[in-house]
Amino acid sequence: MSTISGASPVALMVQGTTSDAGKSILVTGLCRALVRRGVKVAPFKPQNMALNSAVTPGCGEIGRAQALQAIAANIPPHTDMNPVLLKPSTDTQAQVILHGQVACQMGARDYHEYKTIAMSAVLESWERLQQQYQAIIVEGAGSPAEINLRDRDIANMGFAEAVDIPVIIVADIDRGGVFAHLVGTLDLLSASEQARVVGFVINRFRGDISLLQPGIDWLEERTGKPVLGVLPYLTDLQLDAEDAIDSGQFASGTDSLRIAVPVFPRISNHTDFDALRGHPQVDLSYVGPGQSLPASDLVILPGSKSVRSDLESLREFGWDQDLLRHLRYGGKVLGICGGFQMLGDDVHDPEGVEGPAGSSAGLRLLPLTTRLDPLKQLRQSEGKLTLGDAHVVGYEIHCGVTTQRGELKHFAQLDENRQEGCISADGKIAGTYLHGLFDTPAACEAVLGWAGLESPQHFDRNAQREQEIDRLCDCLEQHMDLPALFPQWYAQ
Repeated sequence: MSTISGASPVALMVQGTTSDAGKSILVTGLCRALVRRGVKVAPFKPQNMALNSAVTPGCGEIGRAQALQAIAANIPPHTDMNPVLLKPSTDTQAQVILHGQVACQMGARDYHEYKTIAMSAVLESWERLQQQYQAIIVEGAGSPAEINLRDRDIANMGFAEAVDIPVIIVADIDRGGVFAHLVGTLDLLSASEQARVVGFVINRFRGDISLLQPGIDWLEERTGKPVLGVLPYLTDLQLDAEDAIDSGQFASGTDSLRIAVPVFPRISNHTDFDALRGHPQVDLSYVGPGQSLPASDLVILPGSKSVRSDLESLREFGWDQDLLRHLRYGGKVLGICGGFQMLGDDVHDPEGVEGPAGSSAGLRLLPLTTRLDPLKQLRQSEGKLTLGDAHVVGYEIHCGVTTQRGELKHFAQLDENRQEGCISADGKIAGTYLHGLFDTPAACEAVLGWAGLESPQHFDRNAQREQEIDRLCDCLEQHMDLPALFPQWYAQ
C-alpha cells in the first residue's frame, strides 16, 4: 500500500467527489488521531465558501469547520487555517474575506480573476503554518473534477500542485454510485494530479463489508490506487456543520420545550442551535419555506447574511403573522444577530453592504434601529446574562450598529463594562448579537428557563463536542489504514 514520505512537516490533502462527501469530518478525525500520537498538527483550508463562521482569538473570521478542526488538534483557531473565506450574499455575489478580514464584495466572474491575489494570501498562510507544525491536514472544497473551475484553482488540485502535497479522495456511498464518483473524478484529473492521489476513502457505509469487497477489488485494480478505509455511517454524529443544515431530529421527552427556527434563504451560523438539538429536554424544529411556524414555546430568529432580503422572505412566507400569533398565545421570541436586527423598527443599508442600498421596515417588536456599516465587528465576548446572572461566552460577527430607543433591560453585561442586546418591557422578546451562547451550560439553562422550561438540565455542548470528536477518531483508527498514511507515527 502506498505511503507518504517527504521532508517535515508532513502534509496531506483531503478532497471529495462532491460537496458534503465527508472532507471536513475526515480532516477533523485525522487531526485528533495525530494529536493522540503526540504530533503537533494544524488544519488548513485554502478557500472556503460558507455562511457558518467563527471568530478567532485574534478577532479574525474563519470557516466554522476549521474552528472545529482546530479544537480537534488541541490548538487555538487562527486565520491562517482558512485564509480565504467566501460568504455568499446572493446567488452570484459574495463577501471575500482574506486573512480573517473583509477584503471586498464581488461577483463570481470578477472573483475568478481575483484568484491570483487570493492565492497569494493562501500561500502566505501556508508558509507560516509550515514553520509552526509537524503536520498539516488540508481540506479541499467541492470537487476537484469541476472542470469549469479548473483554471486558476486555489481550492483543490491547483493548491496541491502548487505546494506539491499528496491527496486522498473521499466519496459518500450513502448517496449511491460511489465507484462511478471515484473513477469519474480520477479520470477527469490531469496526469500529474492523478499521480499525487495516494488512495481513496469510502464514507458512510452501512451493511456487510464483504458485499462491498468485490467493488473495492475492482476499484483498486481499475485505478491502481488503494482504498485506505471504509468508514461506517456514524448515527447522530453531532459536530458543527460547515454549511448544510442537518435537520435530523434527536430523541427528546414528551415534556420537552418546543423551539422553532425559521430557515432564511441566507441563514448564517446555524451552528448556534447544535447545543439545543442535542439537549435532552428540547424539541427543536427547523421551518422551511412553505411551512408555517408550528406551535412552540420559543421561536428563535437566526443570523442572516442578507438581513433586508431575508426580512422580505420572512414576510413572503407568512412568518411575520405567525410570530404575532405566537406572541398572542404567550410564546417567547429570541433574535440572534441578523434575527435581532429584524426585531427592530428599521434596518438601513445606505452603502449597500449586504445588497442594493436602501431601508427596510423591521418587525417592530423591539424599539431599536440598525444601520449596516462596511466595517464588520468581530470579537469574542464573555460576561453574564441578565437572565439569572448566568455566565456566558460567545462571539460576535456583524456589520450592524444597533441603537435602542428608551430604557430597556439589556440582555447581557459583557467584559469591559459593555451592555449588549435587550429584553422587551413585557419580558417576552429578547435580542442579542451573541453567537454560540447556548454552548455555555449556564447561559443555555437560563434562556431555556426564561422560555418556560421547568428545571432545565445541565447540558455541556463543549464536552459533548469533545466526545463526538473522540468517537470519530476511534472510528478512523479502527477503519482506516493510518499506518499507510503516516508511517513515521504509526507502528507497522
